[in-house]
Amino acid sequence: MSDRPPRPEPVGPWGPPQAAGAPPHAASPPHVAGAPPAGLPTEEPRQRLHPLSPVLHGAKSLIVVIAGLSWSTLSRVGFGWFVAMVVVLALGATVLSVVSWWNTGYHVVGRELRIHEGLLWRRTRAIPLERLQAVEVVRPLLAQLTGLAELRLEVVGGGKTEAPLAYLGVAEAAALRQRLLAAAGRAPGQPPAPVVAAAGPVPEVTGRELHAVRKADLLVSQLLTPQAFLLPFGVVFVVAQFLSEGSWSFIAVASTLTAMAGIVLQPVRRVLDDWDFRLAREDAGLRVRNGLLETRVQTVPLDRVQTVGVTWPLLWRWKGWLRLRLEVAGYAAGESDDRNRPDRLLPVGDLRTAEMIVDEVLPGVRLTALPLRPPPARARWLRPLSARVLGAGLGERVFAVRSGLVTRQLAIVPYARIQSVRVVQGPAQRRLRLATVHADTASGGGAAAYDRDLAEAWALAAELTARSHAARQVR
Repeated sequence: MSDRPPRPEPVGPWGPPQAAGAPPHAASPPHVAGAPPAGLPTEEPRQRLHPLSPVLHGAKSLIVVIAGLSWSTLSRVGFGWFVAMVVVLALGATVLSVVSWWNTGYHVVGRELRIHEGLLWRRTRAIPLERLQAVEVVRPLLAQLTGLAELRLEVVGGGKTEAPLAYLGVAEAAALRQRLLAAAGRAPGQPPAPVVAAAGPVPEVTGRELHAVRKADLLVSQLLTPQAFLLPFGVVFVVAQFLSEGSWSFIAVASTLTAMAGIVLQPVRRVLDDWDFRLAREDAGLRVRNGLLETRVQTVPLDRVQTVGVTWPLLWRWKGWLRLRLEVAGYAAGESDDRNRPDRLLPVGDLRTAEMIVDEVLPGVRLTALPLRPPPARARWLRPLSARVLGAGLGERVFAVRSGLVTRQLAIVPYARIQSVRVVQGPAQRRLRLATVHADTASGGGAAAYDRDLAEAWALAAELTARSHAARQVR
């Protein structure tokens, strides 16, 4: 016999499912890769990246080489040989960058962006424009100094950022971005928009500005972090060790300071990334502009938003601050550099600002009006401290879950974005007749209602399934 818990009928406090609407959209006709539709040009001349691209790549390699050679290497070989090693490695990286630049090119063929690269092993990547989600213009510090920009492409189902074009002129990058986005939203039978050569930088469309984060609030918010509180203790430790141990060398002090820098790297990085953060509304979604040393312009397509996350860090609560983040389908959730994902919606702000922004992303949803219900009292046997902050509820358009004791969190998932619903029950939960309900989305995230009553969990799962099906029919 199976020890699977009995599944009660989907009745209870979660209410009836919503009514279905119009039938789903008809499927688009198939597209054969490399065969453009009638009326579109077969091919255009292949374009190269900016001639200064090898110089920027070589400078980046120089920074990596210096960072890779440890302090112990300097102490063993001496300053002269250390500089010689850096120069040789940097020159080698620059030569490789020049060769890579000479063999790299791109052009648009029909409804594909093709990127050619490689010397010994030639590789051509074809990116179907109908799978394109966003084209982002990124300007690192070196690119800002030389008037260049990097173009990064995000496609549906990509494991990472696809085919970054580094580097292009600012005007060329802006014109190519507009052209690709226009082609991505064009029907297969329509002709492409004409390409107009820009004489100067193409201004970005800002749309209706929603909010700009105050720089003072950003700085204070990063001071109210555990890393900032640990910094004075680290400084005292280094000074005490240096004064008590007269044999401490420069290498030992430098190594200790390097370790301390790693502790405070995260808050400093957030300040640099979120500096001058501005949020604006456009027809296609939200436009996010941020960054100090590396400026970024990202477009968040609202029809790809899977989850809205609200976070209240412990030290922020006395000021009434919170943070908003997104999960967007089509972006690389496993990207090692989380700056490549457009998940920043509000780095720091108050509840009133957060409700205004959430209403733009999920119309009609209010953070203070979500019907969150606590789990049964016996859930405290499993979570004696955090059971009182758990909550889950079904709103008119979204499923909301609250969790977290030290760092309070709220996950909001629209019904139309739910891909699957799971009921999970562990050994301890079976004894207490509890279960956890997971609502999974296409981005790999979602929300989980922990330690619900078993009958309530099955009723909630059935209601989520019915509402998600009805919401997808209405789309």
